[in-house]
Amino acid sequence: MRKPKPTTDPLLAEQIAYYRAIAPEYEDHVIAETGASEMIAALDAFGVTGHVLELACGPGAWTERLLEHATSVTAVDAAPEMLARAKARVGDDRVRFIQADLFSWTPDRRYDVVFFGFWLSHVPLDRFDAFWAVIASCLEPAGRVFFVDDAYRTPDELIEGEASSTIRRRLNDGTAYRAVKVPHRPADLEARLTRLGWRIRVVPTAGPFYWGAGTVPRADSR
Repeated sequence: MRKPKPTTDPLLAEQIAYYRAIAPEYEDHVIAETGASEMIAALDAFGVTGHVLELACGPGAWTERLLEHATSVTAVDAAPEMLARAKARVGDDRVRFIQADLFSWTPDRRYDVVFFGFWLSHVPLDRFDAFWAVIASCLEPAGRVFFVDDAYRTPDELIEGEASSTIRRRLNDGTAYRAVKVPHRPADLEARLTRLGWRIRVVPTAGPFYWGAGTVPRADSR
């Protein structure tokens, strides 16, 4: 298995700094587009069960939904400010919170489900394969994965043009940070995962959102 490279990239360090800084005003920047209800319905239909790993849990909105059916949730995020908000929001001893850089973190156990909301688009393409190798190492043999995301980028964010995945986002006070935002197209993303051996369906919704669900690669494709 290819392990992720440690985060020495200044862009990724700035991305973490952005999410630390935006934590108090996170809801002010949520995308007001249709399609969110479709993602929630898809997660309900997926049927979360057992022990769940949530990557980039943020302020805990999805953690709450996972706990409706999960036996336990391990929630990981690089920003202590986000974890503090999630802990205050959830308040459930079935959740284990871990502060860790997801580009260098190594799981200490396997899970029935791995979930990540609005995180995959922040994974640079040159780290895509390694990231999914880590996901495979997190899952039980019959484990499943579910994710939601979007391809939303405003013209002001595209500081290096539409072909680049480097964007700029601002806080309410105007402070700017660079971050990664890969505008995955659902069909292309599904094909990319298939080439890695994953059996995942990626479905577009109304607006800029999409969701994906599936199972681990076969043992001979890992």
